[in-house]
Amino acid sequence: MLLTSPGHSSVSEPTLCRSGQSRSSDRAPETYSVNHKSRGPFVALTSDPTRPDLALGIALTDLPDGGKLVGHRDGEPVLLLRRGSEIFAIAANCSHYGGPLADGLVADDTVRCPWHHACFDLRTGEALRAPALSPLACWSVEQRGDKVIVGEKRKKQTPVPREGDAGAAPEKVVIVGGGAAGFAAAERLRREQFQGAIVMISDDEALPVDRPNLSKDYLAGKAPEDWIPLRKEGFYAKNGIDLRLGTRVAGIDVRASEILLADGARVAFDRLLLATGAEPVRLAIPGADQPHVHTLRSLADSRKIIAQTGIAGSAVVLGASFIGLEVAATLRTRGLQVHVVAPDERPMERILWPQIGDFIRALHEENGVMFHLGDTVTSIGATEIQLSSGGILAADMVVAGIGVRPRVALAESAGIATDRGVLVDAYLETSVPGIYAAGDIARWPDPHSGENIRVEHWVVAQRQGAAAAINMLGRRKKFTDVPFFWSQHYDVPINYVGHAEGWDEIEVEGDIPARDCRLRFRRGGRVLAVATIFRDTESLEAELAMEQGEA
Repeated sequence: MLLTSPGHSSVSEPTLCRSGQSRSSDRAPETYSVNHKSRGPFVALTSDPTRPDLALGIALTDLPDGGKLVGHRDGEPVLLLRRGSEIFAIAANCSHYGGPLADGLVADDTVRCPWHHACFDLRTGEALRAPALSPLACWSVEQRGDKVIVGEKRKKQTPVPREGDAGAAPEKVVIVGGGAAGFAAAERLRREQFQGAIVMISDDEALPVDRPNLSKDYLAGKAPEDWIPLRKEGFYAKNGIDLRLGTRVAGIDVRASEILLADGARVAFDRLLLATGAEPVRLAIPGADQPHVHTLRSLADSRKIIAQTGIAGSAVVLGASFIGLEVAATLRTRGLQVHVVAPDERPMERILWPQIGDFIRALHEENGVMFHLGDTVTSIGATEIQLSSGGILAADMVVAGIGVRPRVALAESAGIATDRGVLVDAYLETSVPGIYAAGDIARWPDPHSGENIRVEHWVVAQRQGAAAAINMLGRRKKFTDVPFFWSQHYDVPINYVGHAEGWDEIEVEGDIPARDCRLRFRRGGRVLAVATIFRDTESLEAELAMEQGEA
């Protein structure tokens, strides 16, 4: 079905999360009994005795060229993949949230996770792309006659430091920001065996966290706080990362190559990464400053909301964006009465087309959420809110998800070029040499759309942080990753690859109400973005096609 639409999309959306998955398989046991529908956390992580014992071997004919087979070795689930005469044996589950790699996509010498598009090297197990940070285990493989036998697990190899392609590597890198991009940059610098100093400055009091989980599993009470940090405190000391929490940067002295802290101290740098992220848009109406009115961006925000859910009976969510509706779904799981108020005619219409918006609204209504669309809040009382339409809603708590703004003041005051974000080149370098920007603040030349874009998605921020790290080391590698985000509404996942701020055609395949569809957003005949529901492989294929310029 091909539809013509005066499509339009907001420049960006808040950071998203696929609900119903535990924080990370970095600390979770591996499995191949995964609930593919709900993708819920803490599923029964047990081995399947019906799978073949790969130490005993399988018949070569059971693994045709291009085939995949899941078995076990010493109690661990192992995925066998065959490409021509080569056979690889890797951990069967993604190191991010445990996604089943047997359902993923093999491209060249890599395998991509069907859930959140992490990518791994088949030869080494290295995590090549976020959101995965940890490598996969690999096993030796031997062919004996007509049998394939999996041997011992291989030892992890320590990467060899590489020389930069453009000048000497810096002695000291300073990162401003403790979110996805900042953490990914610091982690990648050390993974690349950078031997210099790393200073990471965050105005948050908490360690860098898995922010998507703050509005999903953690907020729903399904994930313990122990799972929320991206890495434990000891990681930073062990890797020589000088992490300074609760520290505000007041300015940048470009000439002196120093940053100025609010307490008057100065920190010199050879390379600087700005990863200051975005901040929630604040309500400017009477009553917005009351303690039961919340935004959700930090671990502290999520804790406050959780604390109040224990005594609240009703909640009003302001905004029908992804994050607003994900919060609405989570509060429903806690038993609260939930109303959603938004000026839009349909949820997420600007991003995903009216029919998807109608489907998402119906899905939430099936779960008890009540909508007040085409309306706004004019004032907030202690236990109720006043609508512009004249209505009054009970509200023991209010969560405002009305958008975010990039935190560009630091860059602007330093004379760094900005335009609705910090302008960077293909290498994520700003207008000031040696200063880079990544994540929610960065506006970069996207080779797929041919436009300068700024995207506020978790995976994009992580991938940009890693790319900036490589370029700060002098390697000069263009950032060409296709933007990707995922969202989850109850048991329905939505994947979106590409970036379409406007379109003139939408091609719909499948059945949206049946939760089985793919939408291609086209402009001038070219596919700019693809959205899918329960079509994970097709989402991966769309991402690969865009990377290869074949979309």
